[in-house]
Amino acid sequence: MFLPQPSLIPLRRLKSLRQRLEEHGLLEHFLKQHPYNRASKYFPVFAGTTSSEPLQNYMNVSMYYGTISIGTPAQEFTVIFDTGSSNLWVPSVYCSSPACKNHKRFNPSESSTYVSTNDSVSIFYGTGSMTGILGYDTVTVSNIQVTNQIFGLAETEPGTTFYYSPFDGILGLAFPSIASSGATPVFDNMMNQDLVARDLFSVYLSKDDQSGSFVLFGGIDSAYTTKGITWIPLSAETYWQITMERVFVGEKAVACYFSCQAIVDTGTSLLAVPTTALKRIYNALGADSDGEISCNDVSRLPDVAFKINGKKFTVPATAYVIESDGFCSLGFEGMDTPTESGELWILGDVFIREYYVIFDRANNKVGLSPLA
Repeated sequence: MFLPQPSLIPLRRLKSLRQRLEEHGLLEHFLKQHPYNRASKYFPVFAGTTSSEPLQNYMNVSMYYGTISIGTPAQEFTVIFDTGSSNLWVPSVYCSSPACKNHKRFNPSESSTYVSTNDSVSIFYGTGSMTGILGYDTVTVSNIQVTNQIFGLAETEPGTTFYYSPFDGILGLAFPSIASSGATPVFDNMMNQDLVARDLFSVYLSKDDQSGSFVLFGGIDSAYTTKGITWIPLSAETYWQITMERVFVGEKAVACYFSCQAIVDTGTSLLAVPTTALKRIYNALGADSDGEISCNDVSRLPDVAFKINGKKFTVPATAYVIESDGFCSLGFEGMDTPTESGELWILGDVFIREYYVIFDRANNKVGLSPLA
């Protein structure tokens, strides 16, 4: 019997949004015009609200992107592989927003395998939104060809957030239950069409600007698991959501005193935490109210540790302190969530860079293996 081989797609780490805005002399204007609310990605009720949390930290951090193609013949797009959402979408020729004109746009008339629908799609993220229509076509990820994949063709991308983003679209890798318009996610179709040897994918994010980051579909690279894998059961099959038992700065517990929920999200650059916990973390680390800290103090800062499934997973200061233009700030951002949803944390790229992460759909678990 033929079994598919694991398929690796390399990821690139590109300039941060702050760098791109500064290059165009638009940073100050952007900060005034675009209040930021990370929670709108996870709780759509917040999509129209604003937040007083500063964008500076978020924009200092670069993100990771890979290339896919859609259609026959192939039309290439750069996308974020986002474990915090479930839809695939790219700009389309039907879109006249400046953000679409500044990026590659899918042209369905040039694909012989495209099938149109009359269905619409609308998605809100922490830093932008899109609306459009849904269609079906062949999506190629590395050497995997997914046929009849539903995806969004953006018709509007309001504002300038996506205009200055180096990626064209987003490929969501969370569960079908949170997909907008009931669209089947790409990885679900990979599993349904028997295109992966194992119903899991794994992620490695490099700690610097060098190449080497990747998403591996259908396999685990044993070179990255020499320190063993800790398996953590999911608490919800929506996002890659797990239960966290406590958060420590050094040996002192500072947050999540009675357990809380956490989402492992490759589409979030920083560690997003409840605003009340953010203040305690800043105080414990000696940062000011904006999260800024003296670069001379970094070597003396303690680890931040997350107790999950009975084990501590640490993030050292070299990982959670971000240096830009001679200034240092903490890689945390505040996030308010609905009271009835409980305390929610987002373990973004600052956390993920310290671990080889395995997203196991067959067993609904997350695997974490410490990196050297």
